[in-house]
Amino acid sequence: MKVEVKLFAVAKQLAGADTAVVELADASTVADLRAALARTYPPLAPTLASVVFAVNAAYADEQTRLHPHDEIACIPPVSGG
Repeated sequence: MKVEVKLFAVAKQLAGADTAVVELADASTVADLRAALARTYPPLAPTLASVVFAVNAAYADEQTRLHPHDEIACIPPVSGG
């Protein structure tokens, strides 16, 4: 299945795009997505260890199963002052 991931902040800059599209096996999880993004978009790899993912507007853990029409967002850590 193909999934589209919305990218924000540094993830968007590193990928050079607003979204990333990756091919995953059926019944893949957020952990599988994280690995696929690192392979498909190597500049993102160092950042992926510290990002969180949201699936359908809810934060997701590594075991969350993904479906073809899920809305997925990659949310990098932010800093401020």
